[in-house]
Amino acid sequence: MITSLDAERRRAGPLRLAIRIGVAVVSIAATVACEKPAPPPPPAPPEVYVTDVVQRDVPAYLDLVGQTEGFQDVEIRARVEGFLESMHFREGSFVRKGDLLYKIDRKPLEATLAAAKADVATADARLAKATNDVTRYTPLAAKQAVSQQELDNARAAQDAARSQLEAARAAVVKAELDLGYTTISSPIDGLVGTTQVKPGNLVGRSDATLLTTVSQIDPIIFRVGITEADYLRIAAGGAGKAGAAATAAGIELTLADGTAYPQKGRLGPVERAVNAATGTLGIQLLFPNPSSVLRPGQYGRARLLLSTKAGALLVPQRAVQELQGLYSVAVVGADNTVAFRSVKVGQRVDSLWVIEEGLKPGEKVIVEGLQRVKDGMTVTPKPAPPTGAGEAK
Repeated sequence: MITSLDAERRRAGPLRLAIRIGVAVVSIAATVACEKPAPPPPPAPPEVYVTDVVQRDVPAYLDLVGQTEGFQDVEIRARVEGFLESMHFREGSFVRKGDLLYKIDRKPLEATLAAAKADVATADARLAKATNDVTRYTPLAAKQAVSQQELDNARAAQDAARSQLEAARAAVVKAELDLGYTTISSPIDGLVGTTQVKPGNLVGRSDATLLTTVSQIDPIIFRVGITEADYLRIAAGGAGKAGAAATAAGIELTLADGTAYPQKGRLGPVERAVNAATGTLGIQLLFPNPSSVLRPGQYGRARLLLSTKAGALLVPQRAVQELQGLYSVAVVGADNTVAFRSVKVGQRVDSLWVIEEGLKPGEKVIVEGLQRVKDGMTVTPKPAPPTGAGEAK
């Protein structure tokens, strides 16, 4: 027979179980809450791309912008007055020395020459008469058959006639020269320009009219202006000394379209003095021009080799940081730690930069990832692929 006490015990069993489970859950939660979280793993060193500091001989160049001009530019002018009769060349063509270029009407000058020759004959006749008078009066004056004054007058007339004859002969020579100037020929081998005056025009009335220009273009002159500092760099190599022949050769020329001229040039004459207005010194560079590709007036850029720096250290330009005129690079050591180092830079060679001071051959510098690193940081270096012409390998 189930008593009331047994019934109560049966009802209290599930309640105790629930209480015990709750207490166990609270105890487990409290234990978990009291435990500290595990620290996160340290971050991996950042990856950077590095390249070796290379060492090689580097040529030092001087780039100069200038303009071409003919080795000789001869202006062809009309030296006598007359109507231009004909033109005997094709504009812009090559002409040889002595080739006929123009003809001026000869008829007026032929008439002038004929008149001058007639004056010579007249003066010659006067001289002959004066000479005969002197010959006849000389013995008569000795016998006092004529006065001494008459003999003196005869001798004076003879001297005047002789002078008139010489003047007439000079007029003939001038008339012959003027007649010769009606035929105009090229004085040199070269390229003839366009004509400034067409046939039928009167030329040479008040001055020597410019007809055209002939330019000798092989070799051709490339004229540049350089600063005093650049001139001193050239002179340091022995070029440009007074009285010395030019020795600098192998000069490269880049034309206006960016193409390289196939012929190499050499250093020509250097101007006597520095231009006070511009502060530059004029230099002529001479380039062979057998195919007549270069014409007077073209612009270009010449590259002159000054010297060669032996054993220069080079790094990519993107590895160099510049701040307020100070340059630095990030060097990765053998233990993969980064050290920022100040350097002194030199000339640029394609995409490389010559380092004068601050680096040693074989050291590694960061070229990519500089923004993610600090001095003393450990990094994971990877070799950087070359990206530009002349990149360090």
